[in-house]
Amino acid sequence: MATNITFHAGSVDHSERAQLLGQKGATIWFTGLSASGKSTIACALEQHLLHLKKAAYRLDGDNIRFGLNKDLGFDEKSRNENIRRIGEVSKLFADSSLICCTAFISPYRQDRQVARDLHEKGGLHFIEVYVDAPLSVVEQRDPKGLYKKARAGEIKDFTGISAPYEAPEKPEIHIKTDEHDVAACVRIITEYLTTNEII
Repeated sequence: MATNITFHAGSVDHSERAQLLGQKGATIWFTGLSASGKSTIACALEQHLLHLKKAAYRLDGDNIRFGLNKDLGFDEKSRNENIRRIGEVSKLFADSSLICCTAFISPYRQDRQVARDLHEKGGLHFIEVYVDAPLSVVEQRDPKGLYKKARAGEIKDFTGISAPYEAPEKPEIHIKTDEHDVAACVRIITEYLTTNEII
């Protein structure tokens, strides 16, 4: 880390910004296997929040790898750095009083904890949403054909097949997408945000 830099605190802290903008910032961190429904739910939630006149923005795993993280691979070290960067970016969104919906497999508990710690240290809301679906279900969905390729050995280090996925132990929200449709999932998350006075 460079030693010739200084962190500059803003003239407006996040609590004052939240009061001025009329909403609290938060990161809603969707985690789960590929094809569990993370991106689909995050898209629907973002749209729902915007229709409620709440500022929200979605960060999606594939999209981020086209830009910010295009230099990273899928080995464990690269996955760690991918999530570290997203944790930092989502923290900035939350600090600006936006609701940031992040949809990343983020397979390792330790990496998700780093993202949580970043937010909590800054006094910001971090809401882990475990988007849960059995491996048999996500393999059946397989919209990108990735599981088929992983089973055939064409993709190495594929989460759930040849690389581990560490399920959250105490997520704020646990959604089973083999039991709930997208609308129900959005409703569950919205109720949580309302109950906890985030929106």
